Amino acid sequence: MENGVNPSSSDARTPAAQEKPSRIQGQVKWFDFTKGYGFIARGDGGGDILLHQACVRQSGFKTVKEGATVVCEAVMGPRGLQASLLISVDNSTAHPMPPAEPTLRHRAEPHGPWQTGTVKWFNRAKGYGFLSRGPGTLDIFVHMEVLRQHGISELREGQKIRFRAGLGPKGELAAELELDD
Repeated sequence: MENGVNPSSSDARTPAAQEKPSRIQGQVKWFDFTKGYGFIARGDGGGDILLHQACVRQSGFKTVKEGATVVCEAVMGPRGLQASLLISVDNSTAHPMPPAEPTLRHRAEPHGPWQTGTVKWFNRAKGYGFLSRGPGTLDIFVHMEVLRQHGISELREGQKIRFRAGLGPKGELAAELELDD
């Protein structure tokens, strides 16, 4: 308690509550209703804006899709800009958007020929999963960013896939992907 003010009391004001919101246009980079949040890539090239599911609902929208054009009011939160109000959402522009720059912690260079396999499991909320080449083989790690880089929005257990592997810090991981129709 400082100067008789308890910072945890309801009277304590956060910087976000004191700041006037900025109106920003951008595109939904990704959004996952299971996780309850996503990010908006700013049209002016600035840093991404955090978008919570609560903001979507409180703004009167039911859904936002990856690639949707949005206009929002954003305030500075504890970890950067955060959408406080969605003014408009145009889902007609939605499509999976590859990142401008790969954001993998480790980007594996693909080596060897294309291989076929099966999706062992993939959890979009966690952002990763594993591929199998068959019984008795080591699983291949696959990250959500690799899906985005290759225009794939989702993988389902048992789905056939073509991939090229690369070496990561903990073993092989998928470096290139194609759906095996």
